[in-house]
Amino acid sequence: MARSTTRPVVRLRSTAGTGVTYVTRKNRLNDPDRLLLRKYDPVAGEHVPFREER
Repeated sequence: MARSTTRPVVRLRSTAGTGVTYVTRKNRLNDPDRLLLRKYDPVAGEHVPFREER
């Protein structure tokens, strides 16, 4: 099955400035803006917001 452009792969970078990234997929129709998720940053040792980078 081919990958669709509706659900692209995006990289989430930590807003704590540690350089930690997560990779996920998002639905462009439901979330047209940049994705913002609260995830665990192992370098900071706590949950911080991760923002989609382009």
